Amino acid sequence: MPLVAHNNLPTYEKLSGEGINILKPDFAFQQDIRELHIGLLNMMPDAALAATERQFFRLIAESNPIAQFYVHPFTLDDLPRGKSARAHIDQYYESFEQLRKQGLDALIITGANVVGNELPNEPFWNSLIEVVNWADENVTSTLCSCLATHAVLEFRYGQKREMQGFKKWGVFEHTVIDPHHPLVADINTRFDVPHSRWNAIFPEQFEAAGLKLLVTGDDGCAHLATSPDGFRTVFFQGHPEYDSISLLKEYKREIDLYTSGETKIYPPLPDNYFSEFIAAILSEYRMRVIISMQDNTELPEFPESLILSHLHNTWHDSACAVVGRWIGLIYQITHRDRDKPFMDGIDVNNPLNL
Repeated sequence: MPLVAHNNLPTYEKLSGEGINILKPDFAFQQDIRELHIGLLNMMPDAALAATERQFFRLIAESNPIAQFYVHPFTLDDLPRGKSARAHIDQYYESFEQLRKQGLDALIITGANVVGNELPNEPFWNSLIEVVNWADENVTSTLCSCLATHAVLEFRYGQKREMQGFKKWGVFEHTVIDPHHPLVADINTRFDVPHSRWNAIFPEQFEAAGLKLLVTGDDGCAHLATSPDGFRTVFFQGHPEYDSISLLKEYKREIDLYTSGETKIYPPLPDNYFSEFIAAILSEYRMRVIISMQDNTELPEFPESLILSHLHNTWHDSACAVVGRWIGLIYQITHRDRDKPFMDGIDVNNPLNL
């Protein structure tokens, strides 16, 4: 079923233009169909705030046909914001206090960009812990993405992420290692997932924490896992929500950091993302950029128009399948008895009866 545009967030208009089914509240209220209210804690920096918002809204809208979805974006006040992003948040986002009072069926927590490797030193650390702890007691299931996964693994399970010494960046093959778990049952047993991170939590750390590891990368990384009960917390280490162009946009931002002098090394190409044709175009562009910087002349225009039609998305269908199963399980759990209070009669240690 569709997303319900319960406010004037511009994301709804953009997704509608893509063909996503968007309902106005007046029509939605007339339908005898279950509502699911999903919070989206968007911690991404200003440049990626709206794009990340659209990516998760799209995944929710395309993933499951059983309910009308009300998605409630919010963020943490401790995250630094520029004027434009702050205006967007003030106009369209809700506060955690509002959502705490009205309640949520599920919660998604995005990744975030941080300065150092010590997460407890980040200004948002305590606020994030407060949200996660509240959700654990009041929300059917929480889905953590990338840095959110790293944070929860550290403060709840004592498993600290490790700096890899290189950026894991690109599109990588993964394998389902527990095909009987409801989140991955009957989906492709091998599928791609984008990654973009300098730090990692490894499979043995998930296992040491007693977590259920469901999907690993062919290079030995961990992508998808759950809390010991199998559902209350779901962990993504990759970025299945990414658009086809997300890594291209990130690559361009990395080049901008290089040309502005903020980084010293021209960025390498993301792994397994660009075709040989695109790689050749970008190799030529790299030489032109370096020559322009040496000669102190105007930088060449980034050849995005030559690249866009040659990009391929090899991960979105599997991402929709996993998120669809997650939402379906939330629906089943919250509807075991509509007349009972939240989670009444449900074994929080084994909500799926695994």
